[in-house]
Amino acid sequence: MLRLCVGYFFLYASMSKIPYPAQFAEATANYRIVPYWLVNFGAVILPWAEFVCALFLVIGLMSRACSLLLGLLIVMFNTMILINMYWGIPITCGCYDTIGEPIGWKKIAENAVMLVALIQVYFFDRLSILGQGGLTGLAKARYAPSAASQ
Repeated sequence: MLRLCVGYFFLYASMSKIPYPAQFAEATANYRIVPYWLVNFGAVILPWAEFVCALFLVIGLMSRACSLLLGLLIVMFNTMILINMYWGIPITCGCYDTIGEPIGWKKIAENAVMLVALIQVYFFDRLSILGQGGLTGLAKARYAPSAASQ
């Protein structure tokens, strides 16, 4: 259940950025940490990486790898937010849409809760919508000899 909630959260976050790469690039550049040559690349790639990982979490594919990647992104985002809070730069986070919300302790806490959820998924989630075996289990069940044919 937690995996689904986290997956849907990141689906929403990614789908609000994918149609607006220029605005996400501007929000990323406002942090003044990412090199300018990397801003546009990141603005196109990161939302799609979020989307794929979120989708995989929802359907239960590669949950550990996806929760690890999303967790690393959360740590990176929180680090960038903390640096800009320390510098006193009043910017929006660029997390969900083109408007965004101001960075601050509320955003740090929200990201920390999401990180704890991702850690939970990484260590304890072993089930998928497709069943315990995922796609492999589905294939084994389909091609296993039936009792009637023996």
